Amino acid sequence: MMKLIAGDIGGTKTTLALYDSGAGTRRPIVEKTYESSSYGSFEDVIRAFMSDFSLSDIHHASFGVAGPIMGDRAEITNLKWVIEKSSLLQQLGFSDILLINDLEAVAHSIDILTSTDLEVINEGSPVTHGPRAVIAPGTGLGEAYLSWDGSRYVPHASEGGHTEFGPSNAMEIELLSYLLKKFDHVSYELVCSGIGIPNIYDFLKDTGRYQEPEWLADKIKKSPDRTPAIRIEAYESETRSEICRAAMEMFISILGAEAGNLGLKVMATGGIYVGGGISPRIMPALREGTFLNAFFRKGRLSKVIRTMPVSVILNSGAGLMGAAAAGFNHLGVKAS
Repeated sequence: MMKLIAGDIGGTKTTLALYDSGAGTRRPIVEKTYESSSYGSFEDVIRAFMSDFSLSDIHHASFGVAGPIMGDRAEITNLKWVIEKSSLLQQLGFSDILLINDLEAVAHSIDILTSTDLEVINEGSPVTHGPRAVIAPGTGLGEAYLSWDGSRYVPHASEGGHTEFGPSNAMEIELLSYLLKKFDHVSYELVCSGIGIPNIYDFLKDTGRYQEPEWLADKIKKSPDRTPAIRIEAYESETRSEICRAAMEMFISILGAEAGNLGLKVMATGGIYVGGGISPRIMPALREGTFLNAFFRKGRLSKVIRTMPVSVILNSGAGLMGAAAAGFNHLGVKAS
């Protein structure tokens, strides 16, 4: 039996949990989510977690971090935190810490997830041991992939969400032109994430394609986060705002196109998994056709992309489970 603290560290929230190898990675002993911006450093969040549950004598940890891992150092892309392994070891008394990219952590969860954790939106024709891909729109846009090493799938980190946005139709070309007036570099993250949805909304409003009613402007202005407000007004409220619906449809089309791009880049014949905090909340819209139409639209390679299975990860704890699984694997411990 070995205990380990696992973490899913993002720009908006940080979730920490204590795991016991005997209980497995699907059932944490304790778990709590913290607002990342409320803390000056990651060390402060860990101290709060350990204090909240009176934890002591915990020597091992594994953290999935929303940002690039450079050696033993990580910077949160959408938060002013720097996480250094040496600092964590010194300040918190751990004997071993694993730092991995948050999407690499999600990739570690794929073989742990069950059918109830996933919704298949394209059956495809999976190839046994074929490469897999993971794409996850949350606060930012994360991407990762997995390759078969002869005995198991090995996850690999990626920062593909920060590659240049490639428009696929005339309106997206105009969106790119609009955003280039605001940003030096327009990445997929700026149009395909929690950050990106308000950018699309502003484009549709500022170019006069859609009117923003006064009541909607007031509601969005008062929202602490515009992204969920836009999503709710698009799909869940009685008003069903036209501009909000258009913004979400454009986001979904771009997500489908980039999922297909990632699928082709790694030849993900083993399947593509769509994660992140946004996807499970818009499942009806993902089933409607916009996503798959954009996903399939790959010219001469359309027949190839159609064979790739696509599943949406419904389990919001996938990143945390994956971080725990990676941690136990790093320590050479088999979790039940």
